[in-house]
Amino acid sequence: MMRNLDITTLRSFVAVADTGGVTRAASFLHLTQSAVSMQLKRLEEMLGVELLDRSGRNIGLTSAGEQLLGFARKMLSLNDEIITRLTDQAFEGEVTLGVPHDVVHPVIPMVMQRFNVQFPRVKVNLCTSNTRDLKMDFAQGRFDLIVTTETTASEGGEVIHQMPLRWIGALGGQTWRQRPLRIGFCRNCIFRGLATAALDDAGIPWEMAVDSESDRTVEATVSADLAVGVLLEGTQPAHQQVIDHGGSLPQLPVQHINLYGAERSRAQYVDHLASLIRQGFAGLSQPGLRAVGTEMVSAPVQLGVV
Repeated sequence: MMRNLDITTLRSFVAVADTGGVTRAASFLHLTQSAVSMQLKRLEEMLGVELLDRSGRNIGLTSAGEQLLGFARKMLSLNDEIITRLTDQAFEGEVTLGVPHDVVHPVIPMVMQRFNVQFPRVKVNLCTSNTRDLKMDFAQGRFDLIVTTETTASEGGEVIHQMPLRWIGALGGQTWRQRPLRIGFCRNCIFRGLATAALDDAGIPWEMAVDSESDRTVEATVSADLAVGVLLEGTQPAHQQVIDHGGSLPQLPVQHINLYGAERSRAQYVDHLASLIRQGFAGLSQPGLRAVGTEMVSAPVQLGVV
């Protein structure tokens, strides 16, 4: 007897894989955590295999789960395409989205992938830049939507997430112990003024070790333990780490992840893109947590318990 897979359970399974945990998937899907858990259990019982490895501290996909994930994505894509085409929702158009480079991953790729499935004829033009330039261009009408990192939200901004700032240094680095403290920032980095003000308030002498317009130059200098920098927690590259300074460096403010443009949008697909962005950042659940998707890490996939 042939059995039929439930699209709803497959969507929950893919959401768990994409967002990194049951709680974040539930937030993304606007369901309760128990509902997502029950759907996953139902899917495992129907297939007669375990899809999630719950034996360790973290939840991971089993080999069967990894195999199912590719098929599930295809089925969801086909399902959504059928609904779109046969219900006369094949919108056509273009939307411009601006996002700071340090908060593009992991949310924006997942948002764009999902949006493309639902609106295949709408082109998304993604631009990454710094918050200051994004806001200036947005004010001149060059973007439909922008995401920003700011201490507060300006008029028209909607706070959709919060992430703490952290002092970042080289792996095993010791530069953070030196005085004057050698720091490195891009000239247009919005965190630069926050960091120097915090150091001044704490009475810690500092000097600018690198003053560049290139993020890569700053990244290389910090990674070589020639300076320390400031990043949103969880966005540091693998060759850098959050400095465990034990209070030797001043505390930095929490940053708001803000969304601009949703209120003034006129096209339905722009509203929908804004909604997906909200869901994506809400799915991060806690400040500093980063979702893990299978396309971003090598197998076996590790999904954080939340």
